[in-house]
Amino acid sequence: MVRTTLRTLTFATAIALPLIAIGSQRANAQDYYGAIARSPNTWAHGYSYDYANQQAAENRALRECENQSGTGDCEVMVWFRNACGALAEASNGAAGSGWGSEQEIAEDYAMQSCYDVGDGTCRITRWVCTTR
Repeated sequence: MVRTTLRTLTFATAIALPLIAIGSQRANAQDYYGAIARSPNTWAHGYSYDYANQQAAENRALRECENQSGTGDCEVMVWFRNACGALAEASNGAAGSGWGSEQEIAEDYAMQSCYDVGDGTCRITRWVCTTR
């Protein structure tokens, strides 16, 4: 009886320890946030990356944008987690943004959204990626 109980405990421990280790790795994984903000009046923009949460990343991007524009009209165009963000602007003042797992994907989405609202002269003016 003692031998059977000991064998059962050993088997349970052998299964449980790797599962505990996997769970602790997930708990220790860090998310990194970033954002890009833009002023529609001055076209100034600010960005952030590798912040601990979305709000902190957005606040930094807005603060950086406002420091450049001074108009009080900056708005977050895009935020992202463990990824990249991009801003595209057209000559008529329209702008688009996008995010993706890689810089190129974020830029493609930013260009697409800019073309939807712009005059066809869109170009990437800012991109940024988190460390991941």
